[in-house]
Amino acid sequence: MKVHYGIDAIPSIKNPVVTSGTFDGVHIGHRTILTRLKEIASTVVGETVVITFWPHPRFVLSNYSEELKILSTIDEKIQLLSEQQIDHLIIIPFTLEFSNLSSQEFIQSILIDKINTHCLVIGYDHRFGKNREGSFEYLNEHQHELGFQVEEIPRKDIEHIGISSTKIRDYLLSGDVFQASTYLGQPYFLTGKVIIGQQNGRKIGFPTANIEVSENYKLIPADGVYAVKVEVQNKTYYGMLNIGYRPTLDGAHKSIEVNIFNFNQDIYGVQISIHFLKLIREEVKFGSLADLKAQLIKDKEETKAIIETYEKL
Repeated sequence: MKVHYGIDAIPSIKNPVVTSGTFDGVHIGHRTILTRLKEIASTVVGETVVITFWPHPRFVLSNYSEELKILSTIDEKIQLLSEQQIDHLIIIPFTLEFSNLSSQEFIQSILIDKINTHCLVIGYDHRFGKNREGSFEYLNEHQHELGFQVEEIPRKDIEHIGISSTKIRDYLLSGDVFQASTYLGQPYFLTGKVIIGQQNGRKIGFPTANIEVSENYKLIPADGVYAVKVEVQNKTYYGMLNIGYRPTLDGAHKSIEVNIFNFNQDIYGVQISIHFLKLIREEVKFGSLADLKAQLIKDKEETKAIIETYEKL
């Protein structure tokens, strides 16, 4: 997949079949649109083009942008779209000035002048341009004079199970990462750097890698203990992860730490990815480190059972 930052250096694209949107999480509703994009491109011997916006429009337009948590950073979105075998990703900087483009200006300056769109595919009720004034009805009515075809993916094909990024966020915030994964089409994941922690886990035989997620807008699932898949330097491992304040150790700050099974490498400073499989339990304060260790032994056995089921899927 070729990634283009901005609209001024877009190369000539053969019969561009285009869609646009924020694509937060690239969930299975989004993938319905992307699948249709690829189907049309194959029939017209064209190339697929996804237009997305960064930062997320709500960060720019909302008065409560600091409270907004999103499913994918821009790097994660690039990774997810690349996995969908899209030919071109155009990332348009979203600014207040850009938000004031009318739908006609967006169509003319970007879809026609910059991309020379052959076909535009949009999800049902998709709106674009200032105040979301642009619509499928307008595009469909004017497609002959605009010079490109327009296709809308019906609501029943996208939301037959009520898929939405908002619903996925709600599942993650309640700890139901398994249900979130069914809507995402894969386990929810986050990426962060391994930093030095207090190393208390080593004292009880459960050493952990402490993860620092630098993007404060990245949604972190609810506090608790999770079965996870871990990607470290292009290798895959499994483990169990805790999100929370470590009440047994009187922790003052929230931490994300993972015990990686069958792993003993020094990975301080390394970026790793955590894929959430299932919530094991909520975070609990135990009476002693011995009680905590006994529970962690049980957690590990439950995690192994979850992993065994996951690998059979």
